[in-house]
Amino acid sequence: MSKADIKRLAVRSIPYILIGLLATKLGQAWRLAEGADASQKLLHLMDGFAAAFQSPLPSFHPMDLLVGLIVGCVVRLLVYEKGRNAKKYRRNVEYGSARWGTHADIAPFIDPDPWNNIILTKTESLTMRSRPKDPRNARNKGVFLYCNRLLKYQPERRCKTHEG
Repeated sequence: MSKADIKRLAVRSIPYILIGLLATKLGQAWRLAEGADASQKLLHLMDGFAAAFQSPLPSFHPMDLLVGLIVGCVVRLLVYEKGRNAKKYRRNVEYGSARWGTHADIAPFIDPDPWNNIILTKTESLTMRSRPKDPRNARNKGVFLYCNRLLKYQPERRCKTHEG
């Protein structure tokens, strides 16, 4: 790894390290709470928090550091999973911003036989089959077509502009 990669990794890890150091206070509060078993410790946990937060520094007890390490890693994994499973997320683009579609975007909705398509633009069309090969590509066929020219209907299921 180069120095730039190490620096980038260190900068990205700072929030999780800070969360982990803050979480050491959880371990310290649990350790300082009175009681021999979990139910008694849970009952006196608020007293443990009061004792733990008397000092602003994180706890460096080994068990407290282990709690902080586990919490920091869990938060990092949650953030990673959230980012990985974002279905409509495009990197370096503001969320919700539109983009122009390409031919590859509409290709699943076009029938190979041009007579089974309704023309949307010069290059794009939409299948009129009620059951396409892939059921996920089935769409509502209610299409409103508007044209500022006179249209002449031809029995071959095509529309052409009226010249003249």
